[in-house]
Amino acid sequence: MAGDLPDYYFRVRENGAFVFRVDAENRQRRIDMEQIATVNIRKGEVKAHGERALTPEDMAAINGWMEERLKLLEYRDIDDILRAVDYLNTTAHWVQSKATDTQLDQVTDALLLAMHDLRTVLVRKKADRLLKDG
Repeated sequence: MAGDLPDYYFRVRENGAFVFRVDAENRQRRIDMEQIATVNIRKGEVKAHGERALTPEDMAAINGWMEERLKLLEYRDIDDILRAVDYLNTTAHWVQSKATDTQLDQVTDALLLAMHDLRTVLVRKKADRLLKDG
């Protein structure tokens, strides 16, 4: 089992992670995790935990994790938006085919305002891109 464990464990939190060095090669044959750093992915900051100095291997593992994490978060952002498009399509079908007047009274204003806000932002951003490219 010890051979299967990674050298580092990243406890993900909202804006980064706590970084632990994993040690399973001890006399008690138990897994020890020692916190070595804190990562703030938004700021690109890595802070050593306590008085420790991070080794080049530590920094390489942390930087590799940060790269992969940023890619994953970017993918998730786009995936969430594409799911929102699916939800809008599902909502349109629901409104057209199943919604009762009472249900429509509950959701119409909120949907119209949210869609108007989204449309306004999208149109402005597209205009900005067209002006920049043109």
